Amino acid sequence: MTLSERNNDLMMRRREKEIKDETTLRAVIRQSLVCRLGLCDGYRPYVVPLSFGYEDGYLYFHAAHEGKKIEIIRRNNSVCFEFDANAEIVESEEACDWGMRYKSVIGFGKAVIVDDVEEKRRALEIIMKQYSENSFSFSDQSVASTTVIQIEIESMSGKQSGY
Repeated sequence: MTLSERNNDLMMRRREKEIKDETTLRAVIRQSLVCRLGLCDGYRPYVVPLSFGYEDGYLYFHAAHEGKKIEIIRRNNSVCFEFDANAEIVESEEACDWGMRYKSVIGFGKAVIVDDVEEKRRALEIIMKQYSENSFSFSDQSVASTTVIQIEIESMSGKQSGY
């Protein structure tokens, strides 16, 4: 079953705007500069913009060993994520006819803290690959001082407007 087929909890009202093609969903993620990660802090939502990496149905983020997002993930690892790309304003003569052209992806998953040193190193390479074609090496000290968060994507769906 593909990720886009597992999106029963992401029903879209405007079906004509839905992105169903998994290749296009992945392209939106690849074109994005920021992932907005939604966390559940008790009864209060917490959203944080992050640099990220994406590969084979997993998202990767780096963080300090301590902080609010790490605390929340340790208590509740259910997450929501959002990407958007190709956003631009569509002007009109009438104020209420203005709009936005965009492509976006929203999904759900489970976050885990990666402990294995080589998995952390691989995740950091994946994150850097999102932003650069260069190869990088990571010192043992850098890897040890970085927390890596991995999210297994459970479901996702996409939407586009103006395309």
